[in-house]
Amino acid sequence: MPFRRASSRNEDEAYTQGVSQAKRQKGNLGRTIVPSPNMRVTRASMSLDSLLDFFRIGIESRTSDDPANGPEEASYFERFMGSVLPECLEVRCQVQDSDCRTDNFGAILRPLSRYEVSAAIKYASTFGAAALPLPVQATILRKLQLRRERRRTDVQGLDLVNHSSLTSAPPQLPPQPPQSDIFNSLKSIRTTPYETSFLSRSCGHRPSSTDSGLVAVDWETRSPWMELMEDIREHYSYAHPASFQSREVSVPIRYVSLQASHLQQVHELLARVFWDGINVSDLLQSSPERCSVIAMYGKIVIGVALLSSPQEAYITYLAVRAGWDNSQVATTMLYHLIMLNPHRDITLHVAADNPAMLLYNRFGFKAEEFITGFYEDYLDSQSRASMNAFRLRLRR
Repeated sequence: MPFRRASSRNEDEAYTQGVSQAKRQKGNLGRTIVPSPNMRVTRASMSLDSLLDFFRIGIESRTSDDPANGPEEASYFERFMGSVLPECLEVRCQVQDSDCRTDNFGAILRPLSRYEVSAAIKYASTFGAAALPLPVQATILRKLQLRRERRRTDVQGLDLVNHSSLTSAPPQLPPQPPQSDIFNSLKSIRTTPYETSFLSRSCGHRPSSTDSGLVAVDWETRSPWMELMEDIREHYSYAHPASFQSREVSVPIRYVSLQASHLQQVHELLARVFWDGINVSDLLQSSPERCSVIAMYGKIVIGVALLSSPQEAYITYLAVRAGWDNSQVATTMLYHLIMLNPHRDITLHVAADNPAMLLYNRFGFKAEEFITGFYEDYLDSQSRASMNAFRLRLRR
């Protein structure tokens, strides 16, 4: 404890002398001091309620309007306290001795009195505000404040703990090495590879760095079709909260070269965008890694960009599935198709009313020729699409 204090006996005598002087001064003014029944003695270490009640009754019996009774009352108080105080101090010492305990090192410990608790809290609050207290000091201060609050609210707490009544923790067993038969059992479990599992059929095959014909992978693009599917799943989960909800697996957009497994979906996509009867299977025989870029979402073909051949470098088809518009899919396919054929001019034909003209202009394609009736042999005569076309060239 960083402060010094007098012994309990000297402290009580000094406190009694101060009370006597205060009462003597007030008695000279002709005022009678009557302690309140709820008065609390904060500087004493034991309750003096019975003593104060006796003193209050004696004063009330001698109270009068004559101011001359003040010195007599003060003298009576000094005589009374002089006869009672030694006995009270002796009882207090006996109570403190009975509360003393001996710690594991043989030191004698006694509980702090109310005054000592208040003095320690006041000292820590006054001199400890300039610097942060140590963790041990903060813990002690918090326990002292808790003890004072318990006494104020008459809540009984455990001042001392009987360590003999505590149950010791069981001894820690040394870690046992895992048995070899457990690893053998785990290794013997047969699992289905993801590439041939039902999950891969539903969500698509996840790409790896060794995928054949892989050009690029896009994890960031969110198309209108993807947003629609997400809204449908959320609406179903809200409408059927008790039903099982399958976990959505995130799948990127992959840009790969044309493969035989793509032909059916590629032909269907080109038939919806252009006209029926388109067959591009011959590209599998003429460097598909340079002449084709297929956009895949899982196992769904969402975009196609094709060249006639590496030598001619003529873009025959550029199409995107409905619902994937305005998602930069066509831009990405055209970019990779151009980068796969460097140092060569690339040409194409585009309908006069086709918005893709703006896309080609951003890549540097320039119109060289306007051809009337270019699509008459491919489109129905009742079609609203333009029959005329521009011939564009990207000079390298």
